[in-house]
Amino acid sequence: MKSNVISLRGARADGPSRAGRLAEALRRRIAGQDDAIDIIAPYVQLFESGLAPTGRPVGVFLLLGPTGTGKTRTVEALAEALHGHERHVLRVDCGEFQLDHEVAKLIGAPPGYLGHRETQPMISQQKLNAAASEKCPLSLVLFDEIEKAAGSLTRLLLGVLDKATLKLGDNTAVNFERSLIFLTSNLGAREMMDRLEDGFGFASLAAVAAHGAAAKMQAIATRAVRRRFSPEFVNRVDQVITYAPLGRRAFEAILDLQLHALREHLAQRLGARAFQVELSAEAREFLLKEGTSTRYGARELKRALHRHVIQKVAGLVVDGLTHPGGIVRVEKARGRDELTLRPRRGSAAA
Repeated sequence: MKSNVISLRGARADGPSRAGRLAEALRRRIAGQDDAIDIIAPYVQLFESGLAPTGRPVGVFLLLGPTGTGKTRTVEALAEALHGHERHVLRVDCGEFQLDHEVAKLIGAPPGYLGHRETQPMISQQKLNAAASEKCPLSLVLFDEIEKAAGSLTRLLLGVLDKATLKLGDNTAVNFERSLIFLTSNLGAREMMDRLEDGFGFASLAAVAAHGAAAKMQAIATRAVRRRFSPEFVNRVDQVITYAPLGRRAFEAILDLQLHALREHLAQRLGARAFQVELSAEAREFLLKEGTSTRYGARELKRALHRHVIQKVAGLVVDGLTHPGGIVRVEKARGRDELTLRPRRGSAAA
């Protein structure tokens, strides 16, 4: 079986660079956000070269933009490319730290406090090292929805972003020098969406780019960040990346990625009883129509695929109507806004 991990070593002189090969691997996993990929990939190359700065993280990124545009997915895809699985990320949901006293859950209670021995910090050197792998010693750390965090958490992060050090409640320290840190946020997203809907109606991202709206979206996001965070915090971020709303071509690519993931899931779970799922052109168009949402991005497409295809496929499996090695053909129902599934024997097209 072909490895799912991108090799960053042994590049030929006439072949693509390490950063280029990583960027290609990420583009196979993420649709519509090439600019973000081109910014992040060189930092991995910087780490591989041994030229990353000492005494601070390899890179700190603040990912902004509307929901469902691929911010968190970017970190997961990078984990897949480097470590072989999207779960190789040390993730902190900042929504769990909206009150100042809740930060103790992150670093552990100090000695002398009630529950000190029973409180295990969510971040430790052992957990950070576990986010790396034998394939790549670079750890990925994700602070999701950073705008929801209490002020005490963002102040605590100042030392992490600047000196790559986090002091825990028991006075031990966690070293973040061999890590990439990602902060995601929806700051400014509503204003971005309102501006785009008023100006372009989401006809296409080409129209957005042609009218210089990308720079306006960046300006909106930057203003929102500066209103929410202190200058000391913002100045410790290496790159602020604004994710554009997804266009038609991106949604088509995302649908293909989700169908590929569904086929792999069927093969893994069903083994010899696995079968292929194929969509007619009308079925694809139906899913794209049902799942295209300017407000919720690719998440709505994922829900449409689950509701109209995956749940019905599960019903066929339970009823014993599928055939090992066969095909389940998904078609648009005539005269109705729904899809029908037709299982049949025979091999699927390559």
